[in-house]
Amino acid sequence: MECVYLNLCLYLTALVAVTSGGKMKIVEEPNTFGLNNQLVPQNSRLQAKISPSPVSGPPHLHRLAGKCYNYIEDIYKYVFCPFHNVTQHEQSFRWNAYSGILGIWQEWEIQNNTFTGMWMREGDSCGNKNRQTKVLLVCGNSSKLVSVSEPQTCVYSLIFETPLVCHSHSLLVYPVLSEMLQKEWDEIAQARYEDLITEQGHNKLLKELFEEAGFLRKAQQPKAEKSTTSLTHQSLQQCTQEFVNQRAEIERLRSLLTQHNISYQMKTGETYRTRDQGPSPFRVQHPRGDTGFMADLH
Repeated sequence: MECVYLNLCLYLTALVAVTSGGKMKIVEEPNTFGLNNQLVPQNSRLQAKISPSPVSGPPHLHRLAGKCYNYIEDIYKYVFCPFHNVTQHEQSFRWNAYSGILGIWQEWEIQNNTFTGMWMREGDSCGNKNRQTKVLLVCGNSSKLVSVSEPQTCVYSLIFETPLVCHSHSLLVYPVLSEMLQKEWDEIAQARYEDLITEQGHNKLLKELFEEAGFLRKAQQPKAEKSTTSLTHQSLQQCTQEFVNQRAEIERLRSLLTQHNISYQMKTGETYRTRDQGPSPFRVQHPRGDTGFMADLH
């Protein structure tokens, strides 16, 4: 029944557009295949790539967490949920009307000891990159989303008004830091003043300090490659090949020692100086009593 109703609405909309001489505006956005259809459960419509970062920054702004603010422009509704995400919803009857994530809360932008913006990253795919949004906080009589723009392709800019940032010190970084991190910042600033570190080094240390404070998201360390060396053999052929390799290495070492007139002994004390006696396992005497290869210099 709902499908019949939607088809009828689409038909009437098209008929009005044709008879009025106007053109239907079709916004070219990635297809979400009806994931914002009202018949689809809300938790199935938008799939986030990552989880939001923890709430951070000025404590008086933490009260915004858990709230959402709407802004409607043309046929789009934008929803900004501080410290969570930014979403966009096309308000149309198209079966594949776009509804997606423009960014997930990641980190603050910090310049000159000031929180200058909130970065929402890792949104829906947009070509070979992901959508992201920068939210600017400005003074206003009430908390509301007042503007949305797209200065770069798939990079959005939101302006959020709130009385929580009207005080001149409301977005300063230093007062928000712990006493320990404030002391560390003082030391970094003193080192820069005395030219003990370069400007680049100063900025690098501050970035690490902000990461420690939780204001910036730490870069993920590359995962260490797993060792391909195995202590066990998967097959008899592999075991045999390993034995051949080790035997060849022993022969190479014996030849090298003989070439330099260096004697080599087994634990029994028997000394070899030529390769004529055939391959034998070598042993080294370690301090803890383990055995292995041992070279005796004369």
